[in-house]
Amino acid sequence: SPSYHQTLAATVLWAQLLCGWVLSSELTFELPDNAKQCFYEDIIIGTKCTLEFQVVTGGHYDVDCRLEDPDSTTLYKEMKKQYDSFTFTAAKNGTYKFCFSNEFSTFTHKTVYFDFQVGDDPPLFPNENRVTALTQMESACVSIHEALKSVIDYQTHFRLREAQGRSRAEDLNTRVAFWSIGEAIILLVVSISQVVLLRSFFSDKKTTTTRVGS
Repeated sequence: SPSYHQTLAATVLWAQLLCGWVLSSELTFELPDNAKQCFYEDIIIGTKCTLEFQVVTGGHYDVDCRLEDPDSTTLYKEMKKQYDSFTFTAAKNGTYKFCFSNEFSTFTHKTVYFDFQVGDDPPLFPNENRVTALTQMESACVSIHEALKSVIDYQTHFRLREAQGRSRAEDLNTRVAFWSIGEAIILLVVSISQVVLLRSFFSDKKTTTTRVGS
């Protein structure tokens, strides 16, 4: 059976594994029509960052995105994009701003997802760069850590695809329902018109008789 020190080491490794996920900011939010939403992040010079976004629901699934540095210099700007990813290295210290705009839409609101990663994940082991090789338990923890990161990424993308597919299916279902109702009304009007027309063909016409007296 594993000793107390092995159990404690495994607990600490799992805690380190879980703490390695806090450097990524993910958010799904509603962006109304004619609206603009901005977010801010304090970044240290030399930090590698990645901004990834995707429009989940609404209209043509597009949105405007803009990223600015602390001096309001535009680092990234795209118009009417459904999804995109942008990686950069901070050239100065300060607050970086990225905005999503739906101002070009007059009546359709959007649901937008973004993931803003700042820096790299901390090492799973504080002394990971040591000269000695990793133990079997440490190697297994590193493999599990990488596998779980991939699982999280796959789950996120599949969840976004499922939400987008559900939105399109509901929109298609609404259109089909309205089209079916319209066809039913048209058929009812045509049937009543045909009945009225046929009755007019076979109805007896009143005739007027005039007697001429002698």
